Amino acid sequence: MSNSTDPIIDPYAPSLETTEGTVFSVTGGDWDSLVTEIGASKEERVVVNMGPQHPSTHGVLRLVLELEGETVQEVRCGIGYLHTGIEKNMEYRNWTQGVTFVTRMDYLAPLFNETAYCLAVEKLLGITNDVPVRASVIRVLMMEFNRISSHMVALGTGALELGALTPMIFCFREREKVLDVFEMISGLRMNMAYIRPGGVAQDLPPEALTKIRETVKELRRDFQDNDKLLIGNTIWMKRTEGIGYLDLAGCTTLGITGPVLRSTGMPWDLRKMQPYSGYENYNFDVITADTCDVYGRFLIRMGELEQSLRIIEQCVDKLEGLAGAPVMVADKKIAWPSQLALGGDGIGNSLEHIRQIMGTSMESLIHHFKLVTEGFRVPVGEVYATVESPRGELGAHVVSDGGTRPYRMHFREPSFNNLQSTSAMCEGSLIADIVAAVASIDPVMGGVDR
Repeated sequence: MSNSTDPIIDPYAPSLETTEGTVFSVTGGDWDSLVTEIGASKEERVVVNMGPQHPSTHGVLRLVLELEGETVQEVRCGIGYLHTGIEKNMEYRNWTQGVTFVTRMDYLAPLFNETAYCLAVEKLLGITNDVPVRASVIRVLMMEFNRISSHMVALGTGALELGALTPMIFCFREREKVLDVFEMISGLRMNMAYIRPGGVAQDLPPEALTKIRETVKELRRDFQDNDKLLIGNTIWMKRTEGIGYLDLAGCTTLGITGPVLRSTGMPWDLRKMQPYSGYENYNFDVITADTCDVYGRFLIRMGELEQSLRIIEQCVDKLEGLAGAPVMVADKKIAWPSQLALGGDGIGNSLEHIRQIMGTSMESLIHHFKLVTEGFRVPVGEVYATVESPRGELGAHVVSDGGTRPYRMHFREPSFNNLQSTSAMCEGSLIADIVAAVASIDPVMGGVDR
């Protein structure tokens, strides 16, 4: 109420003159005209950092966001915070020692890094067809277990970041079972350096196949927990359906591979398209979706778990028929280390082998010393070898100058390429949806930065 004699005009509050003065009836006015008026003056955009220390960035990934309110107008990725110089350091170590470096790039998929590198070195050596069948089967077995453990982290952390705690607990429960298998076979749970040029570091322990069969049975049963919890869950689908959209044209333009590409309906999987390590001898399906979104990528990873179990079961059947077969090439100039055993203090040369080379053959002792300290020579040339990692095409470009060490080394890391899709997926969406989109890419910064 006002006692002023001057007329007061308010477009959103019609007035009525009374003996007490002007009375306003506040109605709020027309909503459309109100919105138009607000939108006429451009709001100032806010630039914020998301990361590099942020629980939803899968490591030290920095996202520079330009925001209008809750809407993301622009996304830029900042990388390099985890740079380790692995590719350069390998130029100063012999070919076998290189395995201990590459296994630490994508630390959630160490066996894939090792395999891509070893396939490249074997191609340079010209011994691709000389790698024992048992060694190739063990490689496939270990990689598929590694695919499961990697997907468990992707699915578990992705769910946790969207507010679902229980799926993460289930996923890490299953991952522990896989890491137990790795420890039984290689002596280590991560960064095993188990796959070596020419084969693998050592054969499976006697109880391994029985333990693997039991683990497969438990995993197949327990994977159903997350199936029942998330697939078709209304809340989960509201957070993932239509989020992080990227179609086939976008994927091919940006060089995207792995589950992100397969969520567009394209069945591109190097295990089928360009088989290696004998993958052409295994029966499995390439899982695809046609949603192009976070939910589709989630379904693909869930579906790939069962396909990996199918491959592992076939590996166990093959290994039973290859009992006692060698796991390293016969060429003693390449087969380093000569013999390994798991003892109480971990992995190392077996005592029987040390007694033999030190007590019975001076030539064996000299050869062992030269092989371990100097390493073998690799012919001059350059090659590129690829594998299908949990995140897509992982390629190793290796150059040799004929020496005992790599001349140049470079990896085509899927996380690095796939991160390019962040802007295409996220611009125009809400801040909360960035978390889901980045989780569906599943980048591992150890692989991105190297």
